Amino acid sequence: MSDAAPVHVMANFTVHDAAKYRVYEKGFFPILKKHGGTFITFDDASTTFEGSHPPEGRVVLFKFPSAEAATAWYNDPDYQALSEHRRAGTELRFLTMLHGLPPRD
Repeated sequence: MSDAAPVHVMANFTVHDAAKYRVYEKGFFPILKKHGGTFITFDDASTTFEGSHPPEGRVVLFKFPSAEAATAWYNDPDYQALSEHRRAGTELRFLTMLHGLPPRD
């Protein structure tokens, strides 16, 4: 997989302290944008067509131009400081980077 291929980041969590999570939400978008990220969508009631373990809570999906950009976003000290509010206000099940297909020639 090429590092130049776009990647998606998916998160699944349940909010248990809305006030703490709101602090995270307010600071999230400027840091996402700083690293070339694009918010795609979120869903608080996703539908699972198959499988025995549907995600509970909120599912969030966003995109970065490359794995390098996504990793830089996650490791950004500003993001890590902000994410303490997410950690305090949610139960995170996963925060996963999904690698995209490289461009075809």
